[in-house]
Amino acid sequence: MTVSWASECMQKVAAELQDDVDHLSANCGYEDQSRLVRVANQLAAGASGEELLQEVEALINHAHQQMTASSGRVLTAWRRFYTDACILRSLSDVEFSTKAAIARLDRAIIIAGATGHDRLELIYVLIKKAQVEFLGATSASDGIRPASITLSPSTSKVSASSGTIPYLNSPPSLGAFRSQHSQEPFILRGFAHSWPALQEHPWSSLEYLRLVAGPGRVVPVEVGRDYRDNNWSQRLMDWEEFLLHTGLGDTIVQADDDKSPTLYLAQHNLLMQFPALRDDICVPDYVYTSPSPVSCMSYQPPGNDEQLIINAWLGPKGTFSPAHFDPYFNFYSQVVGYKTVWLAPPSSSNSMYPVAQLGSPHDSGGYVDTGNTSAVDVFGESDGSFPGFWADVVPHAMSAILEPGDVLFFPPGWWHAMKSETPSFSVSMWF
Repeated sequence: MTVSWASECMQKVAAELQDDVDHLSANCGYEDQSRLVRVANQLAAGASGEELLQEVEALINHAHQQMTASSGRVLTAWRRFYTDACILRSLSDVEFSTKAAIARLDRAIIIAGATGHDRLELIYVLIKKAQVEFLGATSASDGIRPASITLSPSTSKVSASSGTIPYLNSPPSLGAFRSQHSQEPFILRGFAHSWPALQEHPWSSLEYLRLVAGPGRVVPVEVGRDYRDNNWSQRLMDWEEFLLHTGLGDTIVQADDDKSPTLYLAQHNLLMQFPALRDDICVPDYVYTSPSPVSCMSYQPPGNDEQLIINAWLGPKGTFSPAHFDPYFNFYSQVVGYKTVWLAPPSSSNSMYPVAQLGSPHDSGGYVDTGNTSAVDVFGESDGSFPGFWADVVPHAMSAILEPGDVLFFPPGWWHAMKSETPSFSVSMWF
């Protein structure tokens, strides 16, 4: 028997699907939408059984396949279809398969963005209800203190750079940033030191990171050191299990051999998935100044309502992002640990030896020849390969080590690479 709040939610979803059936059918097709509405009505009426659950699973898989082949309004409609199917399936047995239900709701966030009818807020509520009622979750975080992480000074030299990323003695005014400082990289030392993420809600604490998410959550992780490698892959993983691989709190799962792959949560909107983390950072007002890059006359900021994309980067010592460039301005904030950063200007592009790049972590996979990732290991030593890079790029490249609380700014088109010198937790803000 389905718990009352789950039953009420299924009835709400079924009613909304029925109200919007014509609109959704126009994008997803009448037959597929009719199947989803029929299944939703059956579940809302209290129907159960393995055959019905298998049909919901089939609809989830079908929607995922359609998402990978769609764009525009059709993609948005299939994301809503996928989200609603995940909600219905999770609520059907949340009492008996709670962790599986929560993981399915997480997939709706990760894969589809929980699209449609305030579904994201609904999923937050459903996950919390399931955690509290069936998994004994608690939200108390009083008394948690930041953990200290030290840096070995021997890791500070990057041979593929000739200069140091400049840092400003004090934060510029908004006007000065827009008119003077938005065209070149700079570092603001300690700019984020007062954020809750470094103080009362420390992201260096395994205990806090467990509590802020609650039990049963899953996150997307990269498996392998470098997404340019053939053996690199991606998978969804239990959040608490992943945390044990990060090295935070001096606790790390030891592999049986040295060939065990690195796990890295990279370029994921973790702060949307775990919204309490968003309250732990302070988005700089600079991101709302609408600067215009010199190198891109037709610049387009991110297309969401905020014109801002916030991604998290969390992993153990040695996690690595190869040299690449992005189409947005970036405020890159170091919250936990230390990270070496390498930068080179857009004028370096002809000597960066671009390669094919893997597709998005949540799409159908495969290679997409974007030309924005370099074949050069900028943290390695010259071995005679890539002579154009060493002759033409290195004289203009810069590097620095980011410490907890540091914020790095760089404009769109700048080549950049990152290497974690300790367990590291960073936040990028594209605008």
